[in-house]
Amino acid sequence: MSAAVPEVTWDEEGVTCHAPWRSLAGVPPPRRTVLADDRMPADEAFHLAAEGTALLWRGDFNNARQLLQAMARRIERKSKKAEPGDGISVEAFHRYRLAQAQRARTLGMLLLPFEPDFGIPLRRAPDVREACAEAYGQAGGAFVASLRELLGVIGAHEWRKKGVPVGVLAARIHPHYGVFSPVRGEYIDLVAKAPLPADCRLAFDIGTGTGVLAAVLARRGVARVVATDNDARAIDCAADNIRRLGLVSTVDVVAANLFPPGQAQLIVCNPPWLPGRAGSALEKAVYDPDSRMLQGFLMGLAARLAPAGEGWLILSDLAEHLGLRSRADLLAAFAGAGLEVAGRLDTAPSHGRASDRSDPLHAARARETTSLWRLRPTPAG
Repeated sequence: MSAAVPEVTWDEEGVTCHAPWRSLAGVPPPRRTVLADDRMPADEAFHLAAEGTALLWRGDFNNARQLLQAMARRIERKSKKAEPGDGISVEAFHRYRLAQAQRARTLGMLLLPFEPDFGIPLRRAPDVREACAEAYGQAGGAFVASLRELLGVIGAHEWRKKGVPVGVLAARIHPHYGVFSPVRGEYIDLVAKAPLPADCRLAFDIGTGTGVLAAVLARRGVARVVATDNDARAIDCAADNIRRLGLVSTVDVVAANLFPPGQAQLIVCNPPWLPGRAGSALEKAVYDPDSRMLQGFLMGLAARLAPAGEGWLILSDLAEHLGLRSRADLLAAFAGAGLEVAGRLDTAPSHGRASDRSDPLHAARARETTSLWRLRPTPAG
């Protein structure tokens, strides 16, 4: 028996109305929904949303966007930004994440109606059918979704069209919705310059995402690269990028939970850098509950390496500066998995947030280092 489709319910002209609810992040439908249009003041909209009442928009689309921006400004005025300092506590980090989650919930309360073909029946609404089809998949009946999510869908569609330039490839990588974009190029550069193991004919790229690291390895001359992921969106995205780059004969993109069958001379993994629960599809590339992917990669690495092979772990130390994981914990995880460090390459972050002193996490980001750990099985005896 199929599960009931979640619905949004509201009253309109004395009639109780229902519509299916869609949320790519898996957010449950709001418990209470009222109609709203261009006449609603921003203060009233903000207070209703903050209290958990959703607003189903009936007015002009551009006015809905302006209202959402006004609601966001009210949240920013109410929040107290952390002052830059010499460090940040675990408690402060969790307060920051809680505030971000509350912000997402409040702004997610402004809803839009969608027609069966993803059209939006509002004045001055853009044509978002192609963008929605990429994110939601097959069109069905009419439904309701949040404006905030739609703006993310539109943004992802634009990134997918124009791509992200990757210098070492002299090409662009095209991220799909829900797949983390390779906008932080420092970790890609590490993979581009680390010394390859001797006679490296086969490499595994674990958790490939967009496929960017698999492409870098192929361009470096590795004869065959197997790129794995357990997310269907990532598999489609990586396969699309490998095709665009003309590397189909070198790179195989396969669905797998971590390792494919066999052994390789080189196994690369860029797992989520922070232990914690992800709140969205994109956050899965940043947050790893209980460091499960990191631990799974380390514990399985030695058995999957061919003789004289290496595992490359690309990991930021941001978790260490946030107090979420210590360096001693990481080194103990290496030892517990029967691994030793053969070398390490470090680089400083080049993204804008590292120098943004208004960022509540600035103190930690300013100290961040991204490392490529070269790991080998500990010699027996």
